[in-house]
Amino acid sequence: MTIRLPGPDGTLRAYTPRAEPASFTTGAPLASRTVFSAAHVVADPLADAGPDAVAVDWDATLAFRRHLWAHGLGVAEAMDTAQRGMGLDWAGAAELIRRSTAEARSAGGAIACGVGTDQLTGPATLAAVRAAYEEQLALVEGTGAQAILMASRALAAAASGPEDYLDVYGHLLRQASEPVILHWLGPMFDPALDGYWGSPDLDAATETFLDVIAAHPDKVDGIKVSLLDARREVELRRRLPRGVRCYTGDDYNYPELIAGDEQGFSHALLGIFDPLGPLAAEAVRVLDTGDTAKFRELLDPTVALSRHLFERPTRFYKTGVVLLAWLAGHQSHFTMVGGLQSARPLPHLARAYELADGLGLFPDPALAETRMKSLLSVYGVDQ
Repeated sequence: MTIRLPGPDGTLRAYTPRAEPASFTTGAPLASRTVFSAAHVVADPLADAGPDAVAVDWDATLAFRRHLWAHGLGVAEAMDTAQRGMGLDWAGAAELIRRSTAEARSAGGAIACGVGTDQLTGPATLAAVRAAYEEQLALVEGTGAQAILMASRALAAAASGPEDYLDVYGHLLRQASEPVILHWLGPMFDPALDGYWGSPDLDAATETFLDVIAAHPDKVDGIKVSLLDARREVELRRRLPRGVRCYTGDDYNYPELIAGDEQGFSHALLGIFDPLGPLAAEAVRVLDTGDTAKFRELLDPTVALSRHLFERPTRFYKTGVVLLAWLAGHQSHFTMVGGLQSARPLPHLARAYELADGLGLFPDPALAETRMKSLLSVYGVDQ
């Protein structure tokens, strides 16, 4: 059996799907690395909601988190992968945080939740930015989850220089009841974050970032770096105070960064570990035994899929993530909050299917093939 897939030039090519999936085992939490998957949300396709409304299928959304916990991964909740700021507003994110943290307690799963300022819908003062952060921090800490201080569009717009970042983050870290994860999201993920930490010069921005951490090392569990620059991440993690961890958010270079070198390694908080969850967990369990070569043998082949999903414009990677969740049987439809399923062209989606199938990511390859053919037919591609 073959399936005809469209290429970037508009021509169709025959592809033969694999007959059997790869085999992955569930198991206990991972030992040598702390690994979070930033998880997507499942839209409610039957809700009578417009493009600006938030309609979430809570049962399917929470079921996907149980799937990740079953494989030993932690869940990074209400992050960029959950369409935070791209379809999921603060009210929806707050409900997601409350429901997911309750589910985490029931399942015994690790969870950390995003704290931002997205309840601000227009220009804001620094005082308003700080108050918005405080509101979200209080909610997350009130659920018992670990807080991830996300980069703020409102702060990027309101700050006049590095000193404003030092002031706002210093205030929040002094207020936090438990150590948090600081999140540096690059402009490739969100153009509104260009010049974060007070400068478009990444070297200068890095110094401000490190100054924030150095002033409050007891309140920083770790940093999540999403700059898609492996060299810069390695240099940064080598300068962190003792006890402060680096969680890679580099969806291009994660195998080498997690494997590490003689001077250290990165933990992980990755959007690509949403579709790669079982395979990623399997690889880290191998790494737990000290077999770095086997770890790389398992994880290196996944980079082609990740680079494809995260190709420019990178912020639309969520579309491919949700496509693969549908093809893998984790949800019954390919519909996204805010209609974001339309954000990638058909050839991109076809290539994502082909790469994921080649890795054995679909528990039922025949189901994935049937669903992909149904999507192709909607676009007028007959089989």
